[in-house]
Amino acid sequence: MTLLYRLIQWVLKIASKFLPWREPKCLEGEHSLVLLREHLENMSYQNYMIVTDQGMVKSGLLKHLKESLHSPKYQLHVNDETIPNPTIQNIDDAYQIYLNNHCEAIIGFGGGSAMDAAKGLAIRVRYPKKPIKKFKGILKIHKKLPYLVMIPTTAGTGSETTLAAVISDPKTHEKYAIMDMHLMPKIAVLDPYLLQNLPSFFTATTGMDALTHAIEAYLSLGATKKTRLKSISAIQVIFETLEASYHHPKDLSLRLKMLKASYDAGYAFTRAYVGNIHAIAHTFGGFYQIPHGYANAIIMPYVLSYSLPKIEKKLAMIADLTHLCENSDTITDKAKKVISKIESMNQAMSIPNQIEIEHDLHLEEMIHRALIEANPLYPVPHIYSKKDFKTIYNQVIAIQSKSS
Repeated sequence: MTLLYRLIQWVLKIASKFLPWREPKCLEGEHSLVLLREHLENMSYQNYMIVTDQGMVKSGLLKHLKESLHSPKYQLHVNDETIPNPTIQNIDDAYQIYLNNHCEAIIGFGGGSAMDAAKGLAIRVRYPKKPIKKFKGILKIHKKLPYLVMIPTTAGTGSETTLAAVISDPKTHEKYAIMDMHLMPKIAVLDPYLLQNLPSFFTATTGMDALTHAIEAYLSLGATKKTRLKSISAIQVIFETLEASYHHPKDLSLRLKMLKASYDAGYAFTRAYVGNIHAIAHTFGGFYQIPHGYANAIIMPYVLSYSLPKIEKKLAMIADLTHLCENSDTITDKAKKVISKIESMNQAMSIPNQIEIEHDLHLEEMIHRALIEANPLYPVPHIYSKKDFKTIYNQVIAIQSKSS
């Protein structure tokens, strides 16, 4: 099967060269919302739909956004009920508000969940009678979607520049990715002001999510010269900046650096793909509602260590390019320093080294879903078998004691 998977991945890499890749128009800095308002005023749309969540309401950020974007030239309508790991029901609820207010364009505002829900809404608008699950996988959207604007309030998912949306189905505990060129936003807004009150937990876990994107994209056999450059840029910034941003949340220069790193990592992985870390993390989100970045952060060292014989040269290159090593270090030493760096970052930001769950009754199904998500789509250096996935799950999982 490995040869078949590699053939499919090679075909996809060749085909990707002919896709109409583009980047969003990027507005960045402390006054980027003003620039966005001016941009929207020059558009022909009369009604914009903001897709967000209750966290943005309670923090006052939604009020700030509405005040910043207020204009007599258009109306803003809001759906603020997105939940972590957005569901099909979230999308259907947003669709009704979109229809009732004759909306024409969509603004995703929040973390990855809000932006994923906004992308899911865009699909629902163009395909009102087709189940969202039918779009699982790659390149299954064949209609132009509503105008998409993404405003991240975390520096992690990179959804403001990717062609991906991840949707959950609580009935089946499934969490699946939809990937299509039509999902790439038209506008990305990188405003560090929106992150200054982000809780430390989310600063840490979303930052480690971005690091996972950058490292998996760099290791990918689908990487190109440009995606590797973007990956290394993101990795360097995150290694240097994330912990400082965690400890100094009001420093807007650090927040902007992290937003740019997340954007670069998103650019890289949307072209080079992610890998086994993500395949495993998605199952923890689907079955146990474990936050995605938190899962990635914990899983990453285990997958990198397990796959070390296949990836140590590339990890050593990361160590060289990010100045983690000495000239006297061997390739293996350099590779292990990258893994140690990740582990030390987790420890410094109070991220544990295992994922605690109440039971592992879903383990076999989780292994199965990780297996079919990763293979054959993800061009990972080490193609995992069912046995390989099981080994990683057993290392990552800690069953909660009854007294806890």
